[in-house]
Amino acid sequence: MTVINKLDAENQILKTSVWYQEVWNDEFLSWNSSMFDEIREISLPLSAIWAPDIIINEFVEIERSPDLPYVYVNSSGTIENYKPIQVVSACSLETYAFPFDVQNCSLTFKSILHTVEDVDLAFLRSPEDIQHDKKAFLNDSEWELLSVSSTYSILQSSAGGFAQIQFNVVMRRHPLVYVVSLLIPSIFLMLVDLGSFYLPPNCRARIVFKTSVLVGYTIFRVNMSNQVPRSVGSTPLIGHFFTICMAFLVLSLAKSIVLVKFLHDEQRGGQEQPFLCLRGDTDADRPRVEPRAQRAVVTESSLYGEHLAQPGTLKEVWSQLQSISNYLQTQDQTDQQEAEWLVLLSRFDRLLFQSYLFMLGIYTITLCSLWALWGGV
Repeated sequence: MTVINKLDAENQILKTSVWYQEVWNDEFLSWNSSMFDEIREISLPLSAIWAPDIIINEFVEIERSPDLPYVYVNSSGTIENYKPIQVVSACSLETYAFPFDVQNCSLTFKSILHTVEDVDLAFLRSPEDIQHDKKAFLNDSEWELLSVSSTYSILQSSAGGFAQIQFNVVMRRHPLVYVVSLLIPSIFLMLVDLGSFYLPPNCRARIVFKTSVLVGYTIFRVNMSNQVPRSVGSTPLIGHFFTICMAFLVLSLAKSIVLVKFLHDEQRGGQEQPFLCLRGDTDADRPRVEPRAQRAVVTESSLYGEHLAQPGTLKEVWSQLQSISNYLQTQDQTDQQEAEWLVLLSRFDRLLFQSYLFMLGIYTITLCSLWALWGGV
């Protein structure tokens, strides 16, 4: 009987509780029961007799197990050693399809000192019965045991051949809790981010909205890192999709910031000339006159009479008209450049939207396919 206690994906460790059954024959421990009051079975301390040095090859850590120091010995010399052991073994995990992943962890039993000529291994039951018999195995709440296949082989080395039996424990994860807590919220968050593309590209509220979505992505990413297993060999597929969607969000946000900054600079540059016009500084090429010099000019010009006032007034009106004309031309050029930028960035925004929508569709189809494959195992 095997109980799956914990599967640590980050450290690549499988913790199981195994009801270990070991039977071997010792011809030196046999007796004639008729000569000893029909005593056919006795119990002896394990330390007082010889026992095969069978170990688990993937064993990486010693766990506290119940101490059962006695074994049963019958009159024919058959020794039975039954005991529960806590096994902490190395297991190479594949978390790419998380949470629809199926893991295969192996437990290899072999002798480290005796070759196959001295100690040979055999099954107590047939491998077919072990593989299809699930009643003898208990499962935890997260993992479901699918099968336990077993193979016998002889490992050749310079010292000779060593018999070994390998059990492949195939199990799959129950994904419902991760679908509710991770996958569905991630799809909702992506849909909200996708809806932000319907805001105008030059709208400043779009930057605020996307920044809020980016904060939501960051918080969700931190929470997801505590639930998604981190494996050295592979990264979960949902982590790749989530990173790509965050990249699309950052690109869209950067594009909106550049567009608003460009429009702000254009509007600020275009407002300088009308302010000059309102102040009366109509001629941009005319040097600035100091107040004392200006009063001197006014005093001097008054000596010429009123016949010079009318030409000066016409020049001032003409200068105002030229300034207004130049401002309108500059404003038209600014509006034209702004329209060209809006068209260019709108095309880029549309491309991002289509790519984002395509990625979200691929993400959803992939998750549904993985779920269907998980159900068919």
